[in-house]
Amino acid sequence: MIAIIDYDAGNIKSVEKALLHLGQEVVVTGDRDAILSADKVILPGVGAFGDAMAMLEKTGLDDVIRKTVERGVPFLGICLGLQLLFERSEEAPGVPGLGILKGEILRIPEKPDRKIPHMGWNSLHLEHDGRLFRGIPENAYVYFVHSYYLKAADERIVKASTEYCTHIHAAVEQENVFACQFHPEKSSDVGLCILKNFVEL
Repeated sequence: MIAIIDYDAGNIKSVEKALLHLGQEVVVTGDRDAILSADKVILPGVGAFGDAMAMLEKTGLDDVIRKTVERGVPFLGICLGLQLLFERSEEAPGVPGLGILKGEILRIPEKPDRKIPHMGWNSLHLEHDGRLFRGIPENAYVYFVHSYYLKAADERIVKASTEYCTHIHAAVEQENVFACQFHPEKSSDVGLCILKNFVEL
């Protein structure tokens, strides 16, 4: 059973649909016991860092996420779900993130010929043998929608990066914790392969 955490941050239906397409048993839930009993857990999300952290804390899901990670359950953060796993974000000064991974979320710098939010397809540079990227070719394209990006403290956890106005850490892996800034569920066959690699861990 794969639990998708529901905390009113959107982007859940498309993740659920992709997993069902892969033949997985899925539950969309904010229930503590259901999440803690799942074989794998996904934290999706679109929206604002501060609002999302407030909702996780209000519902106690911040504690559930930490317990899930501590138990060694495979855990995947997507888009805002990646950002929340880190220590802080320029989007919400003074609001601590979950702090499960070390690093910060920064505003994408302005460039005259580039629009923010970054919205569209970008190619990935793969590095450090990420388990989510088995069978994925170098420079494969995935779909991004974001105005803030990850700068991980330890570059060894970075498994894929991309360039858009700056160097962006696009995917990370540390032990049982995985996260993607892009949307695998909206990234066609490449994204489905990434999700398949996660469910087969």
